Amino acid sequence: MKVMERGTEARAGVEISLAGLRAVCDPSGALFLPSESLLVVSDLHLEKGSSYARRGSMLPPYDTAATLDRLADAVRRHRPAVVVSLGDSFHDTGGAGRMPEAFRARLSEMMAGRAWYWIAGNHDPAPPEGLAGQWVETLALGGLVFRHAPTPGPAEGEVAGHLHPGARIVRRGRSVRRACFASDGSRLVMPAFGSLTGTLNLLAPAFSGLFCRERLTAYMLGAERVYPIAGVLLR
Repeated sequence: MKVMERGTEARAGVEISLAGLRAVCDPSGALFLPSESLLVVSDLHLEKGSSYARRGSMLPPYDTAATLDRLADAVRRHRPAVVVSLGDSFHDTGGAGRMPEAFRARLSEMMAGRAWYWIAGNHDPAPPEGLAGQWVETLALGGLVFRHAPTPGPAEGEVAGHLHPGARIVRRGRSVRRACFASDGSRLVMPAFGSLTGTLNLLAPAFSGLFCRERLTAYMLGAERVYPIAGVLLR
C-alpha cells in the first residue's frame, strides 16, 4: 500500500490507496476522497449523553457539542461536496428529536449546499427526525460501497464503521492505544468519530477475516497527525 505524509493542508493526514482510489485519513477520524470531494465519518453517536441521562446514568452533557465542533472543522478544511455518515449517527432513534435547536441549526448549516447521506446503523435504523439529507441502507459511490457494518469475508472497496477499531502498540515497555482507521488496501473500517465512543482492539475476534493480515495497516489517530502502524506490530 502506498502511504505518504501530507502537509499542513490536511493536518498531517496520511494519504492511502483504497481499492485503487486516493484517500486521506484525517487526524479527526474523517476520511476524505479528493476525486469525489467526499468526506466520510462514522459512529457520531450524537446525543449519547442525553440517552444515558434518560435511563438515570448521568454523563457530561457536552458530547454532541464536542462532536459537532470536530465535524465542523473537518467540513471547513476539506470543503466536501458530499458527506456520508456511516450509521450510528445518533445514539438511539430518538436522538435527533432530542437534539437542542442550537445544535440542529449548526448541523443544518453544515449540510447546506452539499449532498448528505445518513446510512442506517444498529443504533439508528430509521431516518433522523427533522433533518435533511438522504437516508439509505448502503451507498455505492465513486467505486466504493459504504455501509454501517462490514460484511463477512473479503469485500473490495468496502468502507464501513460499527466496530470502533483501536490499535495498541508497545514501545520501550510502554503501551499506547488509540482509535484508528484499519485497512489492507481493499477494505477500510473507520474509527468512531463521536466524542463519547470507545475502541475495540483491532486484534479482537470481531475483526477476524476482514483483512489480509500481511497487508493490514492501522492508521492511529494522534492529536495533530496520523501514524501508520503495520499490522504485524500490533499487540
